[in-house]
Amino acid sequence: MQKSVVALGLWIGLCAWPVTAQEKNPGPPVQAKPSLTVNVVAPQSQVMPQRLQANGSLAAWQEAVVGAEANGLKITEVRVNVGDRVQRGDVLATLQSDTLRAELAQAEASLAEAQANAQETKVQADRARALQQQGFYSSAQLSQALATEVSAQARVQSARALVQLQQLRVAQTVVKAPDAGVITARQATVGSVVGAGSELFRLIRQGRLEWRAEITAADVGRVQVGAPVQLTAASGQVLQGKVRMVAPSVDAQTRNALVYVDLTGAPGSARAGMYAKGDISLGANVSAPVLTVPQTAVVVRDGFSYVYTVGADNKVSQLKVRTGRSGGERVEVQSGLLPEAQVVVSGGAFLNHGDTVRVVATPAPATK
Repeated sequence: MQKSVVALGLWIGLCAWPVTAQEKNPGPPVQAKPSLTVNVVAPQSQVMPQRLQANGSLAAWQEAVVGAEANGLKITEVRVNVGDRVQRGDVLATLQSDTLRAELAQAEASLAEAQANAQETKVQADRARALQQQGFYSSAQLSQALATEVSAQARVQSARALVQLQQLRVAQTVVKAPDAGVITARQATVGSVVGAGSELFRLIRQGRLEWRAEITAADVGRVQVGAPVQLTAASGQVLQGKVRMVAPSVDAQTRNALVYVDLTGAPGSARAGMYAKGDISLGANVSAPVLTVPQTAVVVRDGFSYVYTVGADNKVSQLKVRTGRSGGERVEVQSGLLPEAQVVVSGGAFLNHGDTVRVVATPAPATK
C-alpha cells in the first residue's frame, strides 16, 4: 500500500512539470548539409552529323617490289637505304657488268661482219642479174646468188637481234626505281650475287598511305564512296581522307568488311602498319536533331552511363542513360533523360543518389 502511494505521487509530479516555449514550438527541421556545389544545365536539342566509328590499320596504297632481272651477277653499289624518297628512274643499285659488256662487244663485231658479208653478197647478186640478162649466167646460177644474198641479210638481222639482247642485259645491271615513292625494305648488299627475280627493294608507290577500316556487315550499306573520313593514328597524327571503295565481300570468320580510305595530305608521323581509329561520315541527309548534354555530365560506372539531375529540393537523382554519338564537347543521349531535366554539369563522380547539393548559376560562355 505504501509503494502504491509513492508511485502515484511521482506520476502527479511529472504531470505538473512545466512545459517550455521551445518544446511547445519546435520550429523548422534542420536541413541536411550540402555535399557539393554544382552547376546545372538543361539538355539541348541540336543536329549532329551521323558518323560511323571504325578501327583499322594504315597500309601502303600500293607497294612495288624491285627485283633483279640479270642472273648470277654481283652487286657492286647500293645507292639508297630504307626511308629514302626516290623518283621514277632513279638508280637504286648497280650490278657487275664487265662480262656482259664484253659479250656486247663480241655481238657488235659479229654484226659488223654479217653486214660486210651481206654487202658483198648484194654486189654479187647484182652482178649475177646483169650477167644473166646478157646470157652469161644461167637461171640456176642467178637463183643461187639471190639465195646467198637473202641468207646474208638474215644473218645480219640475227646478229642485230643479238646485239639488242646484249644491250638489254647490260641495261639490266642498273636497277632503277619503277615509280616515285619511299623505300620500305632493302635486301641488296654490296658483294652479294643475285639471281633473276630475287627481291632487292620494296617501296611505297608515290608515298601514299590508305586506311583499311573494319565495319560490321550491318553497316556496309550505310557507307558511300567519296564520304569524308577523319582518323587518328597511333602516333597521334590526325589525318583526313575519303572512302575509295567498300570491299565487295565480307570476311567469313569475323563477319566484317573492309573500307578502303585514301588519305589526303602528308602522312606526318603516321606509318604503314600503324593502328588507327576514325569516324566515317554518313552524310547530312541522315542527320536529325538529338538530345545532347556536356560530356562532363556523363559518369560511367560498371560499364553503364549515368547522369545526375537536381530536383526542386536540391536532391540529386541518378539516371541511367544510353549515349550515342559525340561531337565537340557534347554527347548524344538516346534514352533515359527528359528534355526539361536539370543536369549536373560536372562532379557527378562524387555524388550518390539522394545527396543534397548547392546549385549555383552556370557561368556564361566567354565571347571572342
